[in-house]
Amino acid sequence: MGIGEFSVAQPRDLSQPVAGVYEELVTERMQAQMHQLSGAGWKAIDDEVSEESSPHVLARHISQAVSRRLSQLPHDKRVAVANQIIQALASDPADPGHSDAVEVIADGPRQLLALAEKEAPGVYAVRPLTPLSETALITNSPEDPSLGSELRAELATADRIDLLCAFVKWYGLRVLEDSLRAAAERGIPIRVITTTYIGATDRHALDRLVRDFGAEVRVNYEIRSTRLHAKAWLFRRQSGFDTAYVGSSNLSKAALLDGLEWNVRLSSVATPAVLNKFEATFDAYWNDIAFEPYDPDRDAHKLDDALRAAGGSTSSHDAKISLSGLEVRPYPHQADMLERLRVAREVHGHHHNLLVAATGTGKTVMAALDYRDLHKESGDKQYPRLLFVAHRKEILRQSLRKYREVLDDASFGEVLFSGELPRDWKHVFASVQSLTDQRLDQFAPEHFDIIVIDEFHHATAATYRRVLNHFKPKQLLGLTATPERADGLNVQDTFFEGRIAAEMRLWEALDNDLLCPFHYFGVPDGTDLSRLNWRSGTYDQSQLGDLFSADHARARIVIKQVRDKVSDPMGMRALGFCVSRKHAHFMAKCFQEAGFKAEALDSASRPEVRDQVLSQLKAGDIQVIFSVDLFNEGLDIPDVDTLLLLRPTSSATVFLQQLGRGLRRTPDKPVLTVLDFIGQHRAEFRFEEQFRAMTNLSRNRLLEHVEHDFPMLPSGCQIILEGKSKDLVLDNIRTQIKATVQTLAKTLFHLVRRRWLMRLVAMAVKARKCSGLRS
Repeated sequence: MGIGEFSVAQPRDLSQPVAGVYEELVTERMQAQMHQLSGAGWKAIDDEVSEESSPHVLARHISQAVSRRLSQLPHDKRVAVANQIIQALASDPADPGHSDAVEVIADGPRQLLALAEKEAPGVYAVRPLTPLSETALITNSPEDPSLGSELRAELATADRIDLLCAFVKWYGLRVLEDSLRAAAERGIPIRVITTTYIGATDRHALDRLVRDFGAEVRVNYEIRSTRLHAKAWLFRRQSGFDTAYVGSSNLSKAALLDGLEWNVRLSSVATPAVLNKFEATFDAYWNDIAFEPYDPDRDAHKLDDALRAAGGSTSSHDAKISLSGLEVRPYPHQADMLERLRVAREVHGHHHNLLVAATGTGKTVMAALDYRDLHKESGDKQYPRLLFVAHRKEILRQSLRKYREVLDDASFGEVLFSGELPRDWKHVFASVQSLTDQRLDQFAPEHFDIIVIDEFHHATAATYRRVLNHFKPKQLLGLTATPERADGLNVQDTFFEGRIAAEMRLWEALDNDLLCPFHYFGVPDGTDLSRLNWRSGTYDQSQLGDLFSADHARARIVIKQVRDKVSDPMGMRALGFCVSRKHAHFMAKCFQEAGFKAEALDSASRPEVRDQVLSQLKAGDIQVIFSVDLFNEGLDIPDVDTLLLLRPTSSATVFLQQLGRGLRRTPDKPVLTVLDFIGQHRAEFRFEEQFRAMTNLSRNRLLEHVEHDFPMLPSGCQIILEGKSKDLVLDNIRTQIKATVQTLAKTLFHLVRRRWLMRLVAMAVKARKCSGLRS
């Protein structure tokens, strides 16, 4: 094939403008056309090419110009002209030659990014991270943008959408639902071809594609052999900048977010022939009688029967596997953290240590394994004397059970809580409230060899300080997921000289596939909190509770979002975090009236009632428990798959504690669904704390990631801010960034003064104890 037979890209002509996204180098001729369009009701959106990208962009333009010029020459003249071009690169100025083949580049250089009617200049603002004119390999690795985030950006500007995949899953569809809805509202045609392969397709996902997003769906019902294994997206654009994705990813959560999936991104600029073949082949499949049109109202039973037959079972819930999640031998991440703890003691001589580990990674198990190791190293037959301190009975019971399983000793340990008293006082699991001054006076400071304090971020409280001030153990181990506190009193600085012996934060645990990935939805709820009083770094809880406990409109929004975002609302296991007891019972009643089985629990609930309701949630007999400061921390409920955040909190600690209630993995939980309901807040409220806790981003990087819909999250996770909630969060973070020096100085002054006051109080308490007095 001669070079003249190749199709060579022609210079862009804007004399007949077409709205859409572009990625075209602005030439002097194009610049003149853009000025003409400006007076004819069009807005040309352009931007400077970055210093890093300009060599590639300029080279591509020159390459296309050279190809056009060479294609006009006889075969025997091309080598000589090519040599002239090469020589001209070193000369100044260069002769552009034919005006229709080589265009002089306008100053900048700049690229045309979009054309839009002046009434809607921002309609093409969303763009994928991969340039429209380039190809790329997307592997869902931590360094890559997820396929889901790139597809959302592609959907925002496509004029036609075609999808070819073996199966469609509900959670995969949910990753793209806002973008698909926006495309449907723009009247964009969507075509989907899929199959009943291994029964993997979720029928209600296809139903939603048709009913909510206006898609045309065709299904291959053949179960004896699977004719379709292709997985591909095609995005056609009137501007000519078409893109496609071809690879291993079906429309599923794993494929779009965290699976080891490879997908090649193609471009009509870089690979025009491939995209043309894609469209032709898709159309051939679409017109093949083996792919039948799907209508939910007509074909639902037929599809259900085919999926059951293809899956080889009659129900997806025939068998469930229950795992304890506890291993006597440490998992690799636990072994690594225990080794770092050993180094802190043996190499650096630190015997007061802090272990920071994300909820769900096994802090208590690590503490029990560490205790077992210390016992073995001591060589003594008797276990070292142990005091394990927590603030809830449920945490103490769970912790005692884990120590017994790790030690393989069913009689190990006793509980000190309320009316329960130990007999031997050698291995005590005590609530901090039970360790009163009178109780502490019964023990010598060296009575316990090892003290473990769970949820150590509480250690600045007076109840914990009196324990820490009284005892002098050989080893002190603090456990927490969040050493940072909203009041600025960082426990590693206060008690451990700024040291953390071993650490694994939330984002590390997610990247290492130790926790269940989450889909966080920030949903606007229409409430105005700006007029509520602000006290001690938070809203007046009484006013907040009164507002939410009478807001039926907000409750309806919550119920609607549950039905919209949860795959099987009647099969969910959800926790709802409320402001007050009144609020919890109000929400439970609203959900009951909507047909859900819901209960409310709080600290006043009797233990037997609490245990019964938790058992019902685990068994699936109820769908949601609404609580008040009851399940924030320390309680393992692995089956929880949905969280309803119904109370605002700017505390990273509280937010991560609530998030942690659903992050434990189970075999049949693909993701944790988090619905956070966002209203209009006072200026003092800070969204950045919770988002930085989820992402480990600095404030400025967080702002950039919010603007671009969090494209680089830990594997499998999504943060989606819907509608007005994105603007609310962005405005709030921008306000915090603009904090004046005087504001920062004032904040620092109050933090320092509070810290010194706490130290003075501790010194006074210690002095009183030494003198035998009581406060």
